[in-house]
Amino acid sequence: MNGSASSLNGMEGRAAFVRAHTALEPVPMVADIRLYTASEVVPIWRATEDWLSERGLGVPFWCVPWAGGQALARFILEHPEIVRGRRVLDFGTGSGLIAIAAAKAGAAEVRAVDVDPLAVAACALNAAANDVVVDVVCDDIVDGDPKVDVVLAGDVWYELTASARFARWLRAISQRGTLVLTGDPGRHYVPSHARELAVYEVPTSTELESSRSRSSRVLEILPLPPSDDDDPRAAGD
Repeated sequence: MNGSASSLNGMEGRAAFVRAHTALEPVPMVADIRLYTASEVVPIWRATEDWLSERGLGVPFWCVPWAGGQALARFILEHPEIVRGRRVLDFGTGSGLIAIAAAKAGAAEVRAVDVDPLAVAACALNAAANDVVVDVVCDDIVDGDPKVDVVLAGDVWYELTASARFARWLRAISQRGTLVLTGDPGRHYVPSHARELAVYEVPTSTELESSRSRSSRVLEILPLPPSDDDDPRAAGD
């Protein structure tokens, strides 16, 4: 492999790593967007495992377009009025796919946030490759006020503890009147109190999902009724 984890401690080194281990490819559900995409996830995971572990990070989510993110990006491009002229946050941006879709759909400003510095590098490269402007930030903003009109959260419902934390925060944002949308291909910890807006059959790979496609919903996260708790159980459970 070209590049190594030892070169990942600066933005230029991280960008070089992304370019060395990926190729610009169209996204299956939104072919007019191209992303720096890995042909396989495992080699990148192995190449960065120690570096990620030192920072409390796991899967390199930035290196492929995941099913929930593809569904949400497609929905935004099909319904640009949702973000047009508005301030948008892409939470847990990964590759930046959803942020790029929002920018292409006419958002007034787009901020993309992730806790993984490699994701931030990948998002910046992908935004430039698609000729859009995205403000990319490496930070944990959960429990803060994002000061935006729309929050978009792609495929983020993997882990119980993190999902519970995300759900509490996103529901609080929704309670204040901000539109909160997420993409979900059937993750176990997606919040149950949500409104389904669309369903897409998203092409994927057996390496990622153990199937060649996933039925993925676009959901609006709703505030909890006063009598409910914040447990992020899957819809229908």
